[in-house]
Amino acid sequence: MKTRREFLHGLTLAGTAGLLGVRAEPVAAEPPPETATVRLVREIGSLCEAPQYIAEELLQREGFTDVQYAQVHVGASISEILVSGGADISMAFGPTVIRRIDTGKPIVLLSGLHVGCLELFGNERVRTIRDLKGKVVSVPGLGSASHLFLASMAAYVGLDPNKDITWVTNPWAANPTAEWARLLTEGKFDAVLAAPPASLVLRERRIGHVVVNMTTDRPWSQYFCCMVAGNRDFVRRHPVATKRVLRALLKAADVCTLEPERVARALVEQGHTNNYAYALQTLKEIPYNRWREYDPEATVRFFALRLHEIGMITSSPQKIIAQGTDWRFLNELKKELKG
Repeated sequence: MKTRREFLHGLTLAGTAGLLGVRAEPVAAEPPPETATVRLVREIGSLCEAPQYIAEELLQREGFTDVQYAQVHVGASISEILVSGGADISMAFGPTVIRRIDTGKPIVLLSGLHVGCLELFGNERVRTIRDLKGKVVSVPGLGSASHLFLASMAAYVGLDPNKDITWVTNPWAANPTAEWARLLTEGKFDAVLAAPPASLVLRERRIGHVVVNMTTDRPWSQYFCCMVAGNRDFVRRHPVATKRVLRALLKAADVCTLEPERVARALVEQGHTNNYAYALQTLKEIPYNRWREYDPEATVRFFALRLHEIGMITSSPQKIIAQGTDWRFLNELKKELKG
């Protein structure tokens, strides 16, 4: 059996040279990163952020000799960790970053990464998003990613999420899947937004039913859920490092698409999950290559407009884009990594 380092070494070679056709020359021609240290976030119990988890050796090949991961539990605010300076760059949910930008926090969106990964589960009283009117919906907390996504969904179909939905907060961390299953079955709430592996467990056990799958159902499947964001000061002071980190994450996303079996084994070996089947299913269902095709600015505009309409942000989409996005690194890398 390969060691973790041997596995990642093979994964890196496949991802950077053989599979993706990416030459080493563009990296060699660039100046070295302004810092050899980079800090990302590792969300314990989450599977959709796989590119970030397998990127360590890719980052080392980009010149980072000290790659650090802030360990957090599912449901933690990654955008707040970036704002506070606890991490430099990380995958994060778009709407939560938009809300931080609206309040003037030092955070900037750099790229989209993948669509989907979230599914709305409902009981027999919820068959469509409009059915959420007058219902009880569970979220980890007000202002959480789940709350903002669901509020955006409700606003899109003409509901007022501030008046039409009763929100209950359940900030559990130990075993959210078991809690969701029990509370949904007992009728304590009518709907919940879940990501893998929780969504896979609910599907497998046939607890509730899928109302919306953001991977396949329009318009949600046309917009990024997970994006790449950075601490604004880090991006400003370390532009070369920022581009190199983003390149590693985008390459890792491509590897997730091209070699899901190998990445799934890595997630198990690294302790992100003990269920290889769930990891593999997640990697096969989530389209990690959409960063090449979709415009991240369209995602920002879409969710910023929804959140502005319901009073959850005060800034216009145009202001959010002007103050809190920087696509120059992505635009360069799209040309470089087009092979």
